[in-house]
Order: sequence, then structure tokens, then C-alpha cells
Amino acid sequence: MNATRRGLLGAALGGAASAAVGLPAATPARAASWRLKWSPSASRDGLGAFETVEDDRANSHPAGQPHIRATGDNWRFDMHTVDRDTSTDRQRQEVTGLRTSGSSYLKWTEGQTWRITYSMYIPASLKATTTFTHIMQMKQPGTGTSPIVVQSLRRVNGRQTIELKLAVDDILVGRTDLDPLHDRWTDVDFQIKVGDGSAGSVRWILKTGSTTVVDETRTGVDTFLADRVRPKWGIYRSLGDTSGSLQDTYLLLTGLRGYQLA
Repeated sequence: MNATRRGLLGAALGGAASAAVGLPAATPARAASWRLKWSPSASRDGLGAFETVEDDRANSHPAGQPHIRATGDNWRFDMHTVDRDTSTDRQRQEVTGLRTSGSSYLKWTEGQTWRITYSMYIPASLKATTTFTHIMQMKQPGTGTSPIVVQSLRRVNGRQTIELKLAVDDILVGRTDLDPLHDRWTDVDFQIKVGDGSAGSVRWILKTGSTTVVDETRTGVDTFLADRVRPKWGIYRSLGDTSGSLQDTYLLLTGLRGYQLA
């Protein structure tokens, strides 16, 4: 009997034997899939889409408030050169977290895998700087906690770039030129496995139209400090820029979606 027929016969006899003694048939493993957990609308939910809102928390520029608001289908973050954070060497207009109702929000904990997709509009007035200009962060909630992942606009040898970096170990995930992304919508797909030590991973994809400009993955990395991971969006930048790039500007976000790998 050839090997193929022998294998088929063995499988058939094995199935018959299982049935004879009442054993359950084997069930195929269920494929992992992304489950939509968060799908806010700027026009419907406004700032209620987020866990917290950090709008001029030092009250440095009352005439410019609100710096964060919903306008049509977009969330808009305005930054003026006179704005100051509670730490006066920097500026901050940010929202945090994924609120699902008036009393609940999603918590990203160790061992979970999450994905965020959205579109962002970066005007030419929002420039890369020689110090930090973050437009998305992953952080542990709480005062004084360090960032875990940052999506930033950074000048590298005089060139404007957008980059993703693992801040815990200063690991660059990816980087591309910012100039081609100015004054147009860019699609973001960010994925993170929350893991301590070397148990974490991230994937970062940027697309403009049908063109993928970045698709980078890092595995075996640290993406957890303590408690949980919480996303942040907005403009958070240092006043220490030496390139003369700080000016009144804004950032638009739309189509925010949050998925968990199940």
C-alpha cells in the first residue's frame, strides 16, 4: 500500500475509532481577527470620544480657547506660539484614551494587541523641529510617566521627517520625508502588542492615496511600563527648536477606529 493511501486509511480509521468511543471531533483553530471596539464620530461624539482632554491646562492663552474641538467630521488641534504647558519649556494640546460611553473607556493591558487607524492632515505650518514635536504617543497614564511610543515630526540633518520611535529603549521603528505629506490627508495604521521586556511588538503604516510610504515592524521590544497603555493625539512640542520652525499651526484627525486582536 503506498504512503498516501496508508495515510488516508489511517485517518479514516482514526476518525472511526474516535466516533466509536464517543470522542469529540477535532475543531479547527479559530483564526485571530481584529474586532472593532471604538468608532467615534467627531460630528456626533465631539470631545466625548476621548478619556481626557488636555486643552491649555495651564490657562496660558484664554483668548485662543478652545484649542481642541470638533469641526464637522474632524477633530482639530490648534497651537499658537504663545501657548504654554504647565512645564513652560513646552506646548501641549492633546486628547487621551478611547471612551466608549460617558462612564467607560478601553484599557490596553499587558498581553493584549491593539490597532488604531485614522487619517491626519498635517498643514505646511506644522513643521518638523530639532527637538520633540509629537503628534501621537502611547503612554502609561499618570503624572510624570514616560512615553512608550512616539510618532514625531523631527528634523534630521536639516531634513523634515516623520518618524515612529520606541521611546523606552530609543529604537527607531521607521522614518520618511514629511514634505510630501504636508497639506494632504495621510492614513495611519498603528498596531501594538503590549508586552514587557521583549514581549512587545509594533507595526506602523502610513499611506497617502494608494501609495504606502512606510510599513515597518519591530518585534521583541518593550511596549509596557506598568498599569496600562493609553494613546494620545494632538500637538506636544518643545520650545527648544533651533530651526525657526515654530509658528501658529493646527492638526486635523478623522475616522478614528480602535480594534482589538481576538
